[in-house]
Amino acid sequence: MTKAKEYYDKEHYIKASQLYEELIPVVKGTEKAEEVYYYYSWSEYNMGDFIISQYHFKNFSKQFPASKHAEECYFMNAYCYFLTSANYKLDQTSTKNAIKEFQSFVDIYPESTKIDSCNIIIDKLRAKLEKKDYEIVKQYYKVDDWKAAIVSTKNFIKEYPSSDLNDEMFYLMIDSYYLLAINSIRAKKEERLDLAIENYIKFVDLYPKSSYLSRSESVYSSCKKLKENLN
Repeated sequence: MTKAKEYYDKEHYIKASQLYEELIPVVKGTEKAEEVYYYYSWSEYNMGDFIISQYHFKNFSKQFPASKHAEECYFMNAYCYFLTSANYKLDQTSTKNAIKEFQSFVDIYPESTKIDSCNIIIDKLRAKLEKKDYEIVKQYYKVDDWKAAIVSTKNFIKEYPSSDLNDEMFYLMIDSYYLLAINSIRAKKEERLDLAIENYIKFVDLYPKSSYLSRSESVYSSCKKLKENLN
């Protein structure tokens, strides 16, 4: 155990990790178990293995909830997910897990000095998810999948109610309803035009100074004309 700590202090993390891993079953159930597992977890982290260290940091906080290191390890569990969070274009499982774990940390340790850091990181992670969902909406719209575009704009607004992109989402929704109506059978045209008009009214009320206002007004006018021609 002394040799393992010596390696750790000299930043020889591979050797330290190997020794600590061998010691874990030996010291299990003793007063040394906490210290061995703590430094083993940090050795894995310092080696850059964030997936493995995430597991061990969280497991440490479960095994030793009364430890002076429990809070630190719970935070590091979340932070490891943050470090493995991929580019927004790729799978966002780690991003979602990081948000979940940071929020859990805030709930468990509301007085922690790390709360501000958690909130800052959560905002960064949510911004990444927001960007990914924004690109999904734009892609549906670009390929003329109006139904999917409508659903995804609604989901975006619900998921990110404070987003600066929500006025654009409303515009894309309104235009998608209009374009869907144009390409619909007569029996469904009026309903879809009505939905476009209804959402335009909401849009104007919510975003009277939006840069998408003139484009939305143009779509609204086209909806009104098309609806008149149906009667």
